[in-house]
Amino acid sequence: MAESKPRVLLVEDTRSLAVVYEQYLAQDGYEVLLADCGQQALAQLLTSPPPVVLLDLELPDMSGMDILQQITEQQLPCSVVVITAHGSVDVAVEAMRLGAFDFLTKPFDGKRLCATARNALKHQQLSSLVAQYRENFERSSFAGFIGASMPMQAVYRIIESAAPSKATVFITGESGTGKEVCAEAIHQCSPRSEQPFIALNCAAIPHDLMESEIFGHVKGSFTGAQGDRKGAASLADGGTLFLDEICEMDLDLQSKLLRFIQTGTLQRVGSGKLETVDVRFVCATNRDPLIEVKAGRFREDLYYRLHVIPLSLPPLRERGEDILLLARSLLQSYTREENKRFKDFDAEVARVLLDYPWPGNVRELQNVVRNIVVLNDRELVNLDILPPPLSGRRVGVVAMAPASTASGVAMPSLNTPIRPLWLVEKEVIEQAIASCDGNIPKAAALLEISPSTIYRKKQSWEEASLV
Repeated sequence: MAESKPRVLLVEDTRSLAVVYEQYLAQDGYEVLLADCGQQALAQLLTSPPPVVLLDLELPDMSGMDILQQITEQQLPCSVVVITAHGSVDVAVEAMRLGAFDFLTKPFDGKRLCATARNALKHQQLSSLVAQYRENFERSSFAGFIGASMPMQAVYRIIESAAPSKATVFITGESGTGKEVCAEAIHQCSPRSEQPFIALNCAAIPHDLMESEIFGHVKGSFTGAQGDRKGAASLADGGTLFLDEICEMDLDLQSKLLRFIQTGTLQRVGSGKLETVDVRFVCATNRDPLIEVKAGRFREDLYYRLHVIPLSLPPLRERGEDILLLARSLLQSYTREENKRFKDFDAEVARVLLDYPWPGNVRELQNVVRNIVVLNDRELVNLDILPPPLSGRRVGVVAMAPASTASGVAMPSLNTPIRPLWLVEKEVIEQAIASCDGNIPKAAALLEISPSTIYRKKQSWEEASLV
């Protein structure tokens, strides 16, 4: 299939000039859309905005500046080249201030017009790539998750890739990292999003009732079975079945689950009838499944049947600045719910939050922030209202060795020669990282800089060492 021509919207009310410009652009490979007034141009822009707009400022029904302003305010994906016969520095400055890419003053020849259009098109293509990169790799939230760290970006990409298929996703991660949120995200991003999402916690149901919970039962199949009942598998037909803490399941039931996964059929407890259901399986555990397999507590054949797409959720302590993103989002949410005045955390509290290891992960952070909001009412969260185990914690300044650093490089004193600033900075950053046991987000918080600054500087030092 031939590649489609790039589109250009030409907004020009003088018909003779419009015909000439259209010929120039058509010969250079563009598909030209014509508009001879502002309303016609706006209708085209709002319906299907082209990557390049050539905009005359003098139109019969409105100023071209008004159209430019609407393009900018609505963030339409267009590079605008302003055309006018009344060129002046003031007009050019105002057009650039409103977001124009370039400025052409009549008269101009075909070469100048086409070169400017090509540059505008390349600019828009680059802008689109940057926007796509930010959407895919710099997202601060995604399908119920909040987080902009690199580990979470990797999680988002796996979810997006895995969701459209029927392949089983095996989620691992510590308690409180958001495994059920992840399962729901997979379901919501899948073609099954309009169908049921059924979650079953295998650790919360007595073992003797688990088979009935998954597969259902018929009346009289056991004491207390007073009627027919559908199980989670039947309820999830056409949708997603999420089995949380699957390593807690009895071995006998694991064999029945394996048969169900292989055949797509199930039998309710007490029934001899086979039922066919269509479900997408997502499972999760806070244990290491391979250790459970080696210990004989989890069937190896079931593990390999389920472990198609592994997805590991990072603990909160490894997510750096995500801690503050989550904490601020929770603070805003709980403040609205409780009708309180909180707006933010002060700098000392922010450092404490970054420094704390969060063994309970996101769930523990939720509890801490909820405690603060419920029991207090002020604009800033400060140290004196932090609940245990954060209460009384202080983040100290990184101790600087007077004579030498961990790397053995002598620190400057009054009697030593002045050394390059970059080298002193490198030693201080490396010492901070060493003092924090390699935890770069923690070191960055103590140095009051962004973790990305440290990563960037480390990369520049490594590149310099290779020269």
